[in-house]
Amino acid sequence: MEKAVLLLDDGSVYHGKAAGVKGIATGEICFNTGMTGYQEVFTDPSYFGQIMVTTNVHIGNYGIKNLEGQSESVKINGLVCRSFNERFSRKLADASIQEYFESNNTVAIYDVDTRTIVKKIRTQGAMNAIISTDIQDVEVLKAKLKEVPNMDGLELASKVSTNAAYYFGDPHNAVKVAVMDYGVKKSILQCMADEGFYLKVFPAHTTYEEVKKWGSDGIFLSNGPGDPSAMQYAIDFAKEVLKEDIPLFGICLGHQILALANGLETYKMKHGHRGLNHPVKNMLTSKCEITSQNHGFGVKAESINAHPDIEVTHINLNDDTVEGIKVKSKKAFSVQYHPEASPGPHDARYLFKEFSNLMQTQTITS
Repeated sequence: MEKAVLLLDDGSVYHGKAAGVKGIATGEICFNTGMTGYQEVFTDPSYFGQIMVTTNVHIGNYGIKNLEGQSESVKINGLVCRSFNERFSRKLADASIQEYFESNNTVAIYDVDTRTIVKKIRTQGAMNAIISTDIQDVEVLKAKLKEVPNMDGLELASKVSTNAAYYFGDPHNAVKVAVMDYGVKKSILQCMADEGFYLKVFPAHTTYEEVKKWGSDGIFLSNGPGDPSAMQYAIDFAKEVLKEDIPLFGICLGHQILALANGLETYKMKHGHRGLNHPVKNMLTSKCEITSQNHGFGVKAESINAHPDIEVTHINLNDDTVEGIKVKSKKAFSVQYHPEASPGPHDARYLFKEFSNLMQTQTITS
């Protein structure tokens, strides 16, 4: 069995076994606590630029099914797990995880103490890391790791966005929604299509004037990777939409973009929220939702408290961080978590109906 090594930015070294393809992978190390849905996680564009640690022991045990990908390819830079299972139990699977990683040119290390690694990230915070199956010399790897850029200040959305606009859904649907692709998941598009929207998905850098020509009923700001404060083009776009008061809905990175467009502040979280069971309180209904989350940046609550036109609609019940906002004077709202889930519970899918209501009325209902 080929050997592999994982080196963290704090100098910690972990030796394990190699999986996927041979090579080197670098990026910010993070962890996801989901017990299922590893394929959806691997293909979520929001993870671009990151090395993923899975807290669930068994990865690959139910194989890979092509229809379950959230994008056209694996988006994580590399994988760290305890047990990498090439044999799978699901009869409907199309491939093993090893075959999948080989076809996606993805590096992995397994048979390492993922519990210790996760505890380190939780204690010290997110940091850069490197996985290597080619080079075992730690000093050489340290030099390579120093060249890896910090996620804070990094613009990555344009690297995973579509290169050309495309359509999604039934063209006979009455409601048209323009989707700004900062790394959108397929399941988000499907949820909106199921709600009766006809979508046109635009590249990240498309100007508002160009999007406006399509004559949509609403605009959606998608999820995606990187630092939202580095996306001035997206912030300016959202400001233009707000100026004309077109119905606007944002998820995850889109939530942060809406916040920045209203003069709020974002910040780099210590280790972020990534999992399938985060409790969120809807402040409009006082109901709790169990949510799927994936973000390393957040919106500063202090900046919202000083803003008379912004209302907090959702908060995280684990740490009281902001999970949703609405602009009181505009037809605009957003959430930090993922209502489409995939993977995860469907408690928050009502938000797509809220968006539909917003395009028909001037009030967000609950």
